[in-house]
Formats: sequence, structure tokens, C-alpha cells
Amino acid sequence: MATNNERQIAERRIDGEAFVLPAATIAGESLCAADSEVCSRICNAATGETIGWQQHATAAMVDRAVHAAHDALIAWRHTTPAARGKLLRKIAELVEADRARLAAMQMQVSGKPPFEADLDVSDTIATFNYYAGLCEDASAFAAEAVAVPDDALLAERVHEPVGVAALIVPWNFPMVTTAWKLAPALAAACTVVIKPSELTSPTEHMLAAIVSEAGVPDGVVNVVNGGGDVGAWLTTHPLVDKISFTGSTASGRKVMQAAAQDMKRLTLELGGKSALVVREDADVAQAVSLAVGGAFTNAGQMCSATARILVHDNVYRKFMAAFETAVRAVLVAPPQVADAAMGPLISAAQHARVAALVAQGVEAGAQIAFAGQLDPACADGFFMAPVVIAEPAADNVLWTDEIFGPVACVKSFRSDDEAIAIANDTRYGLVATVVTGDEKAARRYKAQLRAGLVWVNTPQLIFPQVCWGGFGVSGIGRELGVAGLRSYQELRHTVGLRG
Repeated sequence: MATNNERQIAERRIDGEAFVLPAATIAGESLCAADSEVCSRICNAATGETIGWQQHATAAMVDRAVHAAHDALIAWRHTTPAARGKLLRKIAELVEADRARLAAMQMQVSGKPPFEADLDVSDTIATFNYYAGLCEDASAFAAEAVAVPDDALLAERVHEPVGVAALIVPWNFPMVTTAWKLAPALAAACTVVIKPSELTSPTEHMLAAIVSEAGVPDGVVNVVNGGGDVGAWLTTHPLVDKISFTGSTASGRKVMQAAAQDMKRLTLELGGKSALVVREDADVAQAVSLAVGGAFTNAGQMCSATARILVHDNVYRKFMAAFETAVRAVLVAPPQVADAAMGPLISAAQHARVAALVAQGVEAGAQIAFAGQLDPACADGFFMAPVVIAEPAADNVLWTDEIFGPVACVKSFRSDDEAIAIANDTRYGLVATVVTGDEKAARRYKAQLRAGLVWVNTPQLIFPQVCWGGFGVSGIGRELGVAGLRSYQELRHTVGLRG
């Protein structure tokens, strides 16, 4: 069975033995590619060493996975919300029981510091528990009466599962982003085919094994592995009813084009170039803490990175001095180094991409104000010290484009009007943070910043009850919350004579 196979793989990895992950898991069966060359390396981002291999699915495997999900849909969509909630709750319990091994795998692959890896597990548990609660309450699934002007008629609305969902997840938060999609899809009674990133698939395999162990019926959750070709086969399959994609804006455009052919339902969670605004009345120490966390958590590999930092002119010098001290104190190191605060970039290719963008920005006139430093233990792996750019031009690539690395830019402003205008001067619109002691000003920023989520005087807290998604090229639709559930449902109305 897939569960035992995946658990054995995890044990071998943690014991230091390399592994080969199957190309697909379909209806509870692990499938291997016949051609051993159809695979890619899985690296430890903190050391650069090859720790395993991920086989890639064939077009025939993708087709088989979608058909398995389609066949399982008939029975699954007729399960009760309570039954689905019980399974989701069991998944959360099993993830909690496996917390140590899941966090260890996150560190092995992504090189995340221990506190980040453990937080990923906590977020996964919280998401499954939240949607379990929605199922147990059941009110979100009940038919609702709709008032119409004829008392002889009964009108109702009901939300029904959209069908087979393709879930395409990224490498920056493996398992977490999967939970954001998988939990509401299962709660809505959809069946799914998941395509993880080939760079970070080990934890995704472990999560899939947990889903099977929890008792989710075979065929309800299937996994196909590989690169962009596998994703393309999946998104264009005629039996896929819904696509949920998290990744770059460029890739999101391609997914949207593919979905248009059959009018597939679509959720896109894409890029960001978000602002953190430090007003004149801000607590500078708090602002610096939020700036460091907002720009450099997960080595800046976050769509929500608040890498455009706007600071009021009257506190600019004080902020920059404290920010420099804080950035230089960030311990960039492998996860085994005590107090490691920032890990590596995910791959050599990503490291080269970020370095090239920094060089491009500097060549165009951007000035590096200061940078952090690497711990001696970072001799290997894909580490990059945090970099801070001061007063870049409005058209500089480091200010306008999503870098997806540990690069932050700081600009000064003189009024709230100016700060709001600068913050909103972007194609993106995912999140924003405001640091202020003025409640009236905070209300204005919350109302006028063009972002799907605005934090005020808080770190980037993400709860499953609060929707996630943005405006502009940051995507379409919302994940998490009740809206996340609705994205896997179709709305149906009925009208008839009262009985």
C-alpha cells in the first residue's frame, strides 16, 4: 500500500539513505516510471547534496489519475459533511502525531530553520481542523431559502461539489499550500489530483500517505509528480472541472489560458510585491521586527514578502540604523546550527536567478545600503545573505518585480497620501502591513491600500478562518475561510411550488 511505502521512504531519508519517489500514486497504488531517466534530483538546499530522486509521471499516468478521481467522485460526493469532517479531523491528528518527522523532512529538503519547519506543520494541522469544523457544523452545506415575491413558490440555493479538482502546489511552502487546497476540496466533496513541485515532493508524499492512513477512500486523492509538462497535461484534461494553482504570475497566465478551453473553474494564487508602511508615529523597534520578518522569512521566498518598505522621512534615519543592526544580526545558517534564523534558497537555479536580479538592479542604479552575512556553516548549499536597497528608482527591477529572495527595498515618504499612492503603484495586490499608533490612520490605510489582506502592527499572521488572495496580477479567487470552501463548489438554485 502507498502508506507503508511512503513511510519507509521517509524513514530511509531521515536515516541518511537516498530514495526514489514514485511517479504517481493513483487510487492507493504507487506507480513507477518505466524509464529511469524520467526523474529529477531532490537536493538538500542547505548542503547542495542529492538526497533522492523524484520520478516524473507520464501523460498516461496523468490520464489514469484523473479517471480515478472521476470514478471516485460519484460515491464521494454523496458522503455526508459529518463523515468528511471526521476524516479531515483524523488527518489533522495523524499530522500532529507525525509532527517531528514531517518537520525533519522540511528541514532536510528546504533547509528551513527548525521554528519555520515546525510552523509549517502547525499551519497544516490548523487548516485540516478548520475545515473539519465546517463539515461538523454542516450549516455551510445546507440548502438555504431564498425570498421571492410569490408565496406559492419555494426557492432555495445550495452549494454542490464542483467535481474533479487539479491542485498544483509550489515549492516554497510544501504541505502547507497543499493543505490550503486539499482540505477545502475534500470538505466540499471534490475528488482531487495533486501535482507537487518536483523540488520539494518528499513531504507531499508523506502527507498523501497520512491522507490514505486516515481512511480517505482510494481514488479520492491522487498524486502525479513532475515538472511543467505534467502540470500542462493535468490542466488541459477534459475531465478536470477545477484548477487551483499557486505559483508565479507568468505560470498563472498559462494555467488561465488552459482553463479557458473548457471553462474550468479556477483559483490562482500568484505573485506579490507588497508594501510595509512605517508611519511617523510608529514604534520603530516594532517596525524593524516586522520588516525583518516580512522580507526575510523563508529566505524571502514568499508571495507575501513585504519587500517594499516605506518609511516616513522623520523616522527614516532612526529606522535604517536599527534595521541595519537587525539585518546584520540575522543568523543565516543550516537548520542544525543553533538559533538559525534564515535558511537557504531552494535551489542553485533560484540562487542564480535572485543574484542576477540584484546585479541587474545595481547596474541600473540601485544602491545596496547594507547586507547581512553568512554563517561559516553555509559553505555549501544555496545560501544568500539578506540585502537592503536604499531609495531605488520607481522603475528599478528590484522595486517593481517579485524577486522571491532575501532582498528588501526602502523608500522614504512625507505624507499618508504619498505612502498610499506609492504602495498602490504596482501591478500586484496581495498583502500589506502598516505600523502606526494612530487608530484613525490605520482605518484609512485598511480602506485605501489595494491588497487582499492588510496587517496593522502585527506580523504576517495567517489563520485558516481568514481568506487569502489578492488583486491585480496577484491572482483570482480566494483560498482559506468559507470562500476557500466555496471555490470548490458550484452554486445551484431551485424554484418550485410549495408542498
